Amino acid sequence: MRKTAIILLHISYWCMYLLLICLFFLILPRANKQALSFSGLLSMMFLSPFVLMTIVPGVTAFYSYYFLLFNRFLLRKRFVPLAAGAIMFSLLSGAIPIIVMSLPVPWHFAGSIREKIIMAVIVAILGTIHGVIAIVMKGFISWYGDIKLKEDLQKKNYETELALVKSQINPHFLFNTINNIDVLIGLDADKASLYLNKLSDIMRFMLYETKSDLIPLSKELSYIDKYIELQKIRSSNAHYVTYEVAGEAGNTMISPMLFISYIENAFKHSEHRKSENAIDIHIWIEKENVRFTCTNKYSRQLPDRGEHNGLGNELLRKRLTLLYPDRHTLHIENSGGTYSVTLSLQTNGN
Repeated sequence: MRKTAIILLHISYWCMYLLLICLFFLILPRANKQALSFSGLLSMMFLSPFVLMTIVPGVTAFYSYYFLLFNRFLLRKRFVPLAAGAIMFSLLSGAIPIIVMSLPVPWHFAGSIREKIIMAVIVAILGTIHGVIAIVMKGFISWYGDIKLKEDLQKKNYETELALVKSQINPHFLFNTINNIDVLIGLDADKASLYLNKLSDIMRFMLYETKSDLIPLSKELSYIDKYIELQKIRSSNAHYVTYEVAGEAGNTMISPMLFISYIENAFKHSEHRKSENAIDIHIWIEKENVRFTCTNKYSRQLPDRGEHNGLGNELLRKRLTLLYPDRHTLHIENSGGTYSVTLSLQTNGN
């Protein structure tokens, strides 16, 4: 909570308290069948013993509880010292005004010892009430601050995770692509130049386009298309990958790089480069919905690929939950040597 809000909260509390005292002093003369002017009200409140009996003990107890007891004892769950400190400050708030008024001052209080004790107890109770309210107010401010801090930390955590996903590119893909283009230069310079431009476009997309929260779906599809084309260099099998897009992207906007992590994982773990349709990628585009499926075959004879989810399904699920709350469905299935991902997004909320 901002300092301005906290200060206003304190001012509001004391204004309400003073208003309550004003009402008390307005009612008191009427009970005695006397009229009281505004100047008389101020004189009774601030130029009489009542200021020592009401305002000073309240302020003393309130801020003793607020600054000392809460921070030193309640936050540390030291309840016995808290209770002892509360009793001490309450008694002090009740005793100090009576002691001052017992001195030879204009507001001298000449009552008996018994009357002074009773008065001190009443003022101490008043101070305790202020102290309890101070604890509650301080607790509310701390609770609100903790919630705000947790929200900020969670937001920063999500932003970091999103930045990680966005900036992620498989280094093996990058090195292999560069090596393949290098080999291709001696065989077909024009084709090598074409692939080099595709790689340049991919890097440009990842460096600049992904900084936005939303990008045109057409750019995302162009990025995926170029990525798949570069992956195909590694295989002479023209039917190794099936990639189809149904529908028109139009003006549809989408969060960047939602699909690429699953596509990267498919290429990383597919062990059937000589098979047809070893990797099958389909994207269906409708007016307010985009559906993505990615299926790849892998060898069950190889060691367990528990890392098949690449950056981690949990991280990707978190990202989807953050970006498309209640507007997406994700289904992942791994069985019979086939790993498949189905993701549907409602884009009407973008």
